[in-house]
Amino acid sequence: MRYIPNSPDERHAMLANIGVERIEDLFDQIPEQLRLKEPIGVGDPVSEPELLEYFRALASRNGTDYHSFLGAGAYSHFIPVIIDSLISRAEFFTAYTPYQPELSQGTLQYTFEFQTMICQLTGMEVANASLYDGSTAAAEAVLMAHRVTRRNRFVIAGTLHPHYREVISAYTKNLGLKIDIAAHSEAATLDPGSLGIDNSTAALVVQSPNFFGSIEDLQKLADVAHEAGALFIVAVTEPMSFGVLKPPGACGADIVAGETQSFGIPLSYGGPYCGMFATLEKHVRQMPGRLVGEAYDEQGRRGYVLTLSTREQHIRREKATSNICTNQGLFALMATVYLATMGKRGVQEVARQNLQKAHYAASRISRLDGFDLQFASPFFNEFVVRTPRPADQVTERLLEQKMIGGVALGRYYPEMRDSLLVCVTETTRKSAIDNLVDALARI
Repeated sequence: MRYIPNSPDERHAMLANIGVERIEDLFDQIPEQLRLKEPIGVGDPVSEPELLEYFRALASRNGTDYHSFLGAGAYSHFIPVIIDSLISRAEFFTAYTPYQPELSQGTLQYTFEFQTMICQLTGMEVANASLYDGSTAAAEAVLMAHRVTRRNRFVIAGTLHPHYREVISAYTKNLGLKIDIAAHSEAATLDPGSLGIDNSTAALVVQSPNFFGSIEDLQKLADVAHEAGALFIVAVTEPMSFGVLKPPGACGADIVAGETQSFGIPLSYGGPYCGMFATLEKHVRQMPGRLVGEAYDEQGRRGYVLTLSTREQHIRREKATSNICTNQGLFALMATVYLATMGKRGVQEVARQNLQKAHYAASRISRLDGFDLQFASPFFNEFVVRTPRPADQVTERLLEQKMIGGVALGRYYPEMRDSLLVCVTETTRKSAIDNLVDALARI
């Protein structure tokens, strides 16, 4: 009775106490013809050792020896073993949203440290306690810009992650906001002079490195947005790039929203992840989510408090700026432990390895007959390769050789059916890159 702790006698006594004879009597409200009356097809009962053996055999069918060159918003980075060790402690692993926050000093302290590190990375003045993921953080940034500027039009880069654009569309479609998509130049970056930003524009939303891996000139884009009185929002899917790139806050960003998965959070089939959100202090009252602050008592002892919580459940609904009820506490802790473990130099070293390995791969692939780099702009750890045949056919051929060759861009950009988005991180060995090049040469 491992999973049903009540004995038959106990269950009979409970049923008698509530006035029914059988468990089935509890479901009288369900029509007879809708009730399941036969086994559900999972097989006969087995012992626990047999069940474990079955699942091990099932798991062995998974391909664990593939070389992956996928990126596109989810990145393979080395995760120090200390992260799992620390987050598995009961006080962290079982904690939930601190509704009596001042009693949860440990939770508040690491959240405060997470906020501090995000500010240091992004160059912004204030960060919240995290959001659900990068896409919802970007959507919340759009809603915040609407509140700050009272304008209804947004210019969003076509090189913003397609999933992020879909989430923004879902968040805004019933709010009367107008979304204009800005086309990219031949270099896969935005042309500041062709964006059409005017005094009706609430914000310009840009990703850098963008979905194609190209690095945008954030300062020029910020200047164009600010000249029209619009906010400048920078979305980030690969925060490891902060190790080598100038932070958005130093380039004029008003809001930085994005994903922290790269910092110690496993890929996990696409989630759950942890969104980051940072802005200028003058906009803090319009920031979604929650904010942990540092305080001192009458004896001068340091403590942590929930300084800001903008959820509609906590304040008058017409004053609320968010319906976010929690933050990704456990994943924010993972990111915090990762950043504290790696330190500034560690993040810089990882970023340099990403940069160098990606450029090595791009250089070798571009020398193959029929393959070339589609864009000439600087890139971080992702780049687009033009292929001699449709990219989805190329990835299928690579799968036969146990390689996940990248993302065929035709699914997101129909005009790019012969384009492949390739990602290389510090976890990619040189031998894996060389094997990919050899496989492409045979296609």
